[in-house]
Amino acid sequence: MTRATLDKQPHEVASMFDDVAANYDLTNDVLSLGQDRRWRREVARAVDARPAQRVLDLAAGTGTSSLPFTRAGAYVVPCDFSLGMLREGKRRHPWLPLTAGDATRLPFADDVFDAVTISFGLRNVQDTDRALRELYRVTKPGGRVVICEFSHPTWAPFRTVYEEYLMRALPPVARAVSSNPDAYVYLAESIQSWPDQPELAARLQGAGWAKVAWRNLSGGIVALHRGTKPR
Repeated sequence: MTRATLDKQPHEVASMFDDVAANYDLTNDVLSLGQDRRWRREVARAVDARPAQRVLDLAAGTGTSSLPFTRAGAYVVPCDFSLGMLREGKRRHPWLPLTAGDATRLPFADDVFDAVTISFGLRNVQDTDRALRELYRVTKPGGRVVICEFSHPTWAPFRTVYEEYLMRALPPVARAVSSNPDAYVYLAESIQSWPDQPELAARLQGAGWAKVAWRNLSGGIVALHRGTKPR
């Protein structure tokens, strides 16, 4: 079994996700107390995929996050760097064009997608700023980005309770439901070390995105960041 370190070596992170692929969606549902379903619905609303639009779903894992876009009639490309996740996704959703790719070197041409989105994956990329620039590169002028990522609760008392859950309650629960509980210790640590909402917004602006804004979900446990590529 593998536990990635916070310096986020790509092979370590990919191997860790390979290990947890089979039970990944179930584990997330349990650990988030079902909130992950609501978060993904909010992502789908923010992306607002339309028929015939091209959507890149980066860090798509098993492809579960891509299904709302296909139901909207868009052409979605689920992309992930974990081959284990992609194999599990192909077993479940053989019709999806699952694609292997690194967020810092996307295997797509410039100005291809009407919308790009990444949920709970940007935190695991070795070079966040480079990934944001890559997402910008492959988006059409006038296109949009939606990032759903764990963040920092805005109310101090709740933030204390949440951090206690991450470091004390999450590992025992993960041991009960995950094939690689050590991976979820890494995930808890990576959430704590992740930039807060204003800092991620500033990074989006630094990568060229305009009209950057964010909305907190579940009291700031998760933040939904949005931006537009200028025409």
